[in-house]
Amino acid sequence: MFGLYITHPQVRIDPDVPVPQWGLSDLGAARTRTTAQAPWVRRLRRIVSSDEVKAVETAGILARAAGVAVEIIEGLYENDRSTTGFMPPPEFEAAADRFFAAPDQSSRGWERAVDAQARIVAQVTRVLADHDPQAPIAFVGHGGVGTLLRCHMAGRPIARSQDQPPGGGNLFAFFLADLSLSCDWTAMESWQENATWKPVTD
Repeated sequence: MFGLYITHPQVRIDPDVPVPQWGLSDLGAARTRTTAQAPWVRRLRRIVSSDEVKAVETAGILARAAGVAVEIIEGLYENDRSTTGFMPPPEFEAAADRFFAAPDQSSRGWERAVDAQARIVAQVTRVLADHDPQAPIAFVGHGGVGTLLRCHMAGRPIARSQDQPPGGGNLFAFFLADLSLSCDWTAMESWQENATWKPVTD
């Protein structure tokens, strides 16, 4: 049976609001509502979310369609970059490049990639430890730690080449039986349960 890691789609950017409190933009919410109509959403038996607003909003839309409650876990948050706060897109992209390029180093006080990866892997592993492998489950979170989790599941080094496509609102799928990947990053509204795994090339 399948598990999914889903990243929140487009957000309403507000430099005056802390990033973890940003919510979905109109486009992000619309994309999530479109995704909620997919047959696979109604098969989900659990939806586990980061506690950041944009993830909770994404998870809530999907959960209503699935008829389940959202389980919020604090440890699924995005890599901690509170030392810099909001950064204009070009500056942020350069910092993100450094985050992935030197995973055992902290740039500008950001949480190290190796530490963020250990955290997200531990949280997902803990949830799945007593989860029924016959029950589809979705984790809803963020692109940075999602990429780190995907690198771990694929047995690949941390690298930004493994990152999701721009815009967010993507997912990858994995087999619950052995946690191996069954589908690479795919736009959430276009994913189908029978999608096949095609690894990203470095």
